[in-house]
Amino acid sequence: MKHFKFLLVFGLLVSIASCSDDDDTTPEIVNEEEVITTITVSLTPVGDSTPIVFRSQDLDGDGPNDAMVTFGTLTANTTYLGTVELLNELEDPAEDITEEVALEDDEHQMFYTPINGAESSIMVMYTDADDDGNPIGLTFSLTTGDAATGNLSVVLRHLLDKNASGVAEGDITNAGGDTDIEVSFPITIQ
Repeated sequence: MKHFKFLLVFGLLVSIASCSDDDDTTPEIVNEEEVITTITVSLTPVGDSTPIVFRSQDLDGDGPNDAMVTFGTLTANTTYLGTVELLNELEDPAEDITEEVALEDDEHQMFYTPINGAESSIMVMYTDADDDGNPIGLTFSLTTGDAATGNLSVVLRHLLDKNASGVAEGDITNAGGDTDIEVSFPITIQ
């Protein structure tokens, strides 16, 4: 019985000690990946008010249906002002993820990468920045060169390293982080 009382008191003391408030660690806040069903990239030629719209809408996410992709033709040797809109249309009404990206701009960056033959005919420059002067990519300029066909890869990265080599210039190679959405739009420049 004496042994049992000792174990009971010892267990009580261990329990009290483990409940103390002097834990200096702060729990890490989990910031989950955004659900994005629709991305719209609007490219408006400088001096014109009619945008060319590229859109990808995937309402079943990883489901069996492919995304519905629409795109347009760009004019050679032209500068376009670009904007991107990100939506979660699984919500009713649709949730504007663009606003969340703007609020958490230090944790997000859009990347626009010409691929599959469009590399030498498209140049993208960021026109927005977070409070640290790092690009976000919700607005940008896109300049076309000579006629070409290919693709424009559009990626939103979350919790990336904005100070990594090349990231400020739009090179996704060293960015790290998580991909929230990635779409490859067919591009025709004529």
